Amino acid sequence: MEKKNILVLTGSARKNGNSDKMADSFIKGAESIGHEVIKFETARKEIGGCKACETCWSKGKPCSFQDDFDELAPLLEAADVIVFSTPLYWFNFSAQIKAVIDKMYAYLGKSCKRPLKIKESLLIVCGADEGTNVFDGIITTYREIAHYMKWEDRGVLAVPKVSEKGAIEATDALMKAEELGKSL
Repeated sequence: MEKKNILVLTGSARKNGNSDKMADSFIKGAESIGHEVIKFETARKEIGGCKACETCWSKGKPCSFQDDFDELAPLLEAADVIVFSTPLYWFNFSAQIKAVIDKMYAYLGKSCKRPLKIKESLLIVCGADEGTNVFDGIITTYREIAHYMKWEDRGVLAVPKVSEKGAIEATDALMKAEELGKSL
């Protein structure tokens, strides 16, 4: 097995919320088989959205604006695998993760100074609704991103019917997340 550098982006505004707990279980599984994992909590950072200014790399870094994306950029650049772990907000990623995704625009095209080496990606998501069709939007968005970035989609774990903090513990999702971490 080849050791991988895995970057887990969490998007829950609720500290130790359900999607955070799934991320932690994924990390436990990945680390148990020797992978290096960094968890980056986007909701604890100040990352503004892309301003479409087209000045990427003009100041020697991906985004010319100063915010906590400066802290994230080297982690993105070192990662072999990226994992998005988020609660479902309006059928898609939380705003905190979406801001990161939008700023990843800097890594596309001719102006990119340090292309990403990410080859694989995963999505871990949970939501309050009972049906799984509410995840269609985020899964489609995630898969389109993975396709566009030429990442191998290594899987999606979508868990319905979890709203209250800790509700995830009454499901098999934590076990599934850990197994997903071991599957890399």
